[in-house]
Amino acid sequence: MNDEQLQQLVEQISLEWFKRPFLHRAFFNRRLKTTGGRYHIKTHHIDVNKKVLDRFGIDELVGVIKHELCHYHLHLQHKGYRHQDKDFKVLLKQVGGSRYVKNVDDNVLFHVYQCTCCECLVFRKRKIEIKYYRCANCLSALVYVGRHKREDFA
Repeated sequence: MNDEQLQQLVEQISLEWFKRPFLHRAFFNRRLKTTGGRYHIKTHHIDVNKKVLDRFGIDELVGVIKHELCHYHLHLQHKGYRHQDKDFKVLLKQVGGSRYVKNVDDNVLFHVYQCTCCECLVFRKRKIEIKYYRCANCLSALVYVGRHKREDFA
């Protein structure tokens, strides 16, 4: 799929699900790393992570497009378009858009900590000082396991 086909898909989804036209540009942005897509408030353009289509298929891509179109249409109607706004949550549920995208970056390593008592795992992107933190379940001490992918512990 190229940018022109994505533009047509976004316009089609906008008319079908939102009953409103999409009058701006939609394109793939290969620089996006962790997010599925973005809605630009100033330009009203939408860019989508190409990895969503490559890794998860068209269904996940449509969910991301619906999510971004919720931002788009609510912003243009001067309604609550942010994630925490009720208008956004209601519209997203109505159209069946994705609230979160699956992890598109398979190279992400987490700092993994394990509880000394209940052995639960704690994943953090940034390293923490374990003398200041405790297990959320049993308040026991944590030990550092190392840097791993989340899938390594599934």
